Amino acid sequence: MTPLNRLSDYLLEKQAQGLYRQRELLAGPQGVRVNITGREYLSFCSNDYLGLANDPDLIAALKQGADQFGVGAGAAHLISGHTQLHQELEQALAAHVGRSRALLFSTGYMANLGLLTSLAQKGDLVLQDKLNHASLIDGGLYAAAQFKRYRHADMSHLASCLNTSNVANKFIVTDGIFSMDGDIAPLPEIMRLAREYNAVVIVDDAHGLGVLGETGGGVCQQFNLMADDAPIIMGTLGKAFGVSGAFVAGSETLIEYLIQTARTYIYTTAMPACLAAASLCSLQKIQTEAWRRTHLQSLIQQFRDGCAALELSLMESHTPIQPLVLGDEGRALQWSQVLKEQGILVKAIRPPTVAKGTARLRITLSATHTADDVNRLLNALGELR
Repeated sequence: MTPLNRLSDYLLEKQAQGLYRQRELLAGPQGVRVNITGREYLSFCSNDYLGLANDPDLIAALKQGADQFGVGAGAAHLISGHTQLHQELEQALAAHVGRSRALLFSTGYMANLGLLTSLAQKGDLVLQDKLNHASLIDGGLYAAAQFKRYRHADMSHLASCLNTSNVANKFIVTDGIFSMDGDIAPLPEIMRLAREYNAVVIVDDAHGLGVLGETGGGVCQQFNLMADDAPIIMGTLGKAFGVSGAFVAGSETLIEYLIQTARTYIYTTAMPACLAAASLCSLQKIQTEAWRRTHLQSLIQQFRDGCAALELSLMESHTPIQPLVLGDEGRALQWSQVLKEQGILVKAIRPPTVAKGTARLRITLSATHTADDVNRLLNALGELR
């Protein structure tokens, strides 16, 4: 017997519990209509909120970037992998979120791990929302600091955690939009507590960037929170931006410190420059094509109104993430399968991604959906109900 023998038992157990995960194999580009094994599906399970992942202008920008800089970066940023396009993107992203500087990372997971393990040191306190993304939780666990989670969006509990701690250096870490519930963090209240207890706030705006705010500046722009309020922002380029990668934005000192200390930045190959070119194009569209956010909001309202008419209870979310909690893992899988048989792709989200008893359909909307697309989904859900 070796440790590998237990792997088969684990997989069989997950299958029996209805918790086994499987991948879909797409035969074409990401979009509201995807091809899987030769059949077209209407998809409501992508984070491509603004419909930019297959945008012709982004594709052209990527091709032009590849013609100029090649395909691979070839080295870490600190060796020889940092190009003019990387520099331009960092400057543009910093300006977009109203911070002094930004630093590119290969993924949001790497950005959060690098940020938290660099900043939070022994003797510090990191307080995180219970429903923060796994990358934030892991960053808190791997950091040398004391780590504690407060109840989801519970400002009384957060205040109690701050009040009962005599630690000098405190960090409050929160998602901007919570990825499975779709609700927005109460940032104004968090900022008030941070000022009262002299804590530093870190906002992971992976799902808000591009979607919220007058020019797509995200949750902080939506609440009109400046750098003094929320000094550190993490954003991803693989969701509303439709590309890949991530960044941390903050002060000049913060970014220089991360360049020196963030292991997930120092010891990995830079993102390809052609992706930076596509991201610059995406950022321009996010800032100038406000119709994407306007149309998206109208679809969100249409879907919520339709579910209310069907007496389907959605979670309280006014973002593109619309969770329909079904409770039982088997029921969530069944609904997902019935929808797939009808040509509609909606994935069942089950524990441990969400708490036991809260298995759900995580329905996500995109600016490239139409009102007819939403009505088709509503009709199918009505039949299931």
